[in-house]
Amino acid sequence: MDAISLIVRSIFVDNMIFAYFLGMCSFLAVSRNVKTALGLGIAVIFVLVITVPVNFLLENYVLKAGALSWLGEEYADVDLSVFSLLIFISIIASIVQLVEMVIERFSPSLYASLGIFLPLIAVNCSILGGSLFMQQRQFANIGMATAYGFGSGIGWMLAIVGLAAIREKLEYSQVPKPLKGLGITFIVTALMAIGFMSFSGINI
Repeated sequence: MDAISLIVRSIFVDNMIFAYFLGMCSFLAVSRNVKTALGLGIAVIFVLVITVPVNFLLENYVLKAGALSWLGEEYADVDLSVFSLLIFISIIASIVQLVEMVIERFSPSLYASLGIFLPLIAVNCSILGGSLFMQQRQFANIGMATAYGFGSGIGWMLAIVGLAAIREKLEYSQVPKPLKGLGITFIVTALMAIGFMSFSGINI
């Protein structure tokens, strides 16, 4: 599987929202309008593109069994995979915090508009899911891991922006009173997931 196929598959077939339902809390909370959804989506892409390759390097050169063999033969049997989850979470939180500090320092106006999105990313389980799926799928190189992170981020952004656009239209629709708010949102999300399921039949 080449990088382009991996990106396309990550966007449509293995979509974080519609295939695995990861990041649903942020997906539902921030999809009230397109502008905020797009801001969060871009931030998710940025963090995934950084954290997945970084965690790939840690997984292959530090954590998994035999990864430390480059230090010498005496380290060939060391297995630190038990710390994978803890280290992945630490990397994600650190990078989110670093990005927040850099934006606040060099672009206060951008920080003011994205400040609400950045803390949400640290607790967005789709970010951790990207690293765990990377670990499970054992990509051949860092380029493929980066492509997977990018495609997963694009897929997540596409999902939240699509839902936000629909929810904006629903504000002017006659939705039955018991279904207003999260009720109709869950129904729309389910219908979108069914739509995305059709891509699973494509041989990419």
